[in-house]
Amino acid sequence: MKEKAEHRTNWTVMVLLILGLITIAFPLYMTIIIAFKQPSEMTNSIAGILSLPKSWSLDNFREAMRVTDFWNSLKNSLIISVLTVGLSIIIHSLMGYAVGRNKAHSKFYNFVYLFIVSGMFVPFAILMMPLAKQTAEMGLGNWVGVIILYVVFYMPMNVLLYSGYLTNIPIALEEAARVDGASTWRTYWKVIFPIMKPMHATVAVITALSVWNDVMTPLVIMAGTGQNTLPLAQLNFQTQFGTNYNLAFASYLLALIPIVIFYVICQKQILNGVVNGAVK
Repeated sequence: MKEKAEHRTNWTVMVLLILGLITIAFPLYMTIIIAFKQPSEMTNSIAGILSLPKSWSLDNFREAMRVTDFWNSLKNSLIISVLTVGLSIIIHSLMGYAVGRNKAHSKFYNFVYLFIVSGMFVPFAILMMPLAKQTAEMGLGNWVGVIILYVVFYMPMNVLLYSGYLTNIPIALEEAARVDGASTWRTYWKVIFPIMKPMHATVAVITALSVWNDVMTPLVIMAGTGQNTLPLAQLNFQTQFGTNYNLAFASYLLALIPIVIFYVICQKQILNGVVNGAVK
């Protein structure tokens, strides 16, 4: 009876995995074939939509790069994403360490922790116009202001992740460092920060994905500056009368490549047994 139950459970998991794969693979398939199709091949029939291109051409990709000023937009997106991820790892890990190690026995740090985490429940729509006005008055209506806002916006989630991850790190490591004469600052950078490398990778992936795909913040803050990120530039494909899906999907694929490479690199870091190696 137990073997039959396990067999049914395995089939259930298998079906769920197949359904999950379909929900990911089918949109990706549609994106690829539409990106390579010519506009004349686009039809309203299901067979026409699902069919492969008659001739595989890179014309849509060339035109998409021209319309979006791809290299300049890519540069802006990379600058914003890289600086945001770097600042988030440094600042948020410090805050997560300070709060995580003290909130259990300090009401003040517990209040600070709850105050920061509560920021996750504040919708951006409420802050949108006040932030646009404030950043403009402070001369931050550019990519610098966008980076500062991103570091603040993703602080609640990242501090929550870092403080939670600290529970897996033995306090004995810090105590041993203090016995050897290390200060709190040196203990953090030489002992704790390297051990948290898997969480750095996780925070980097989550933050980078959010920043890379975000439209609203650059649209509100950088409006009128003439500087575009890739998501902003891709709005050029949407007009009052319709959307050029062939160029849009080609542009989406081009924008997908850098973030996929970054995700693969960080995945390797997540799988490393850094904590176990440090304890040894």
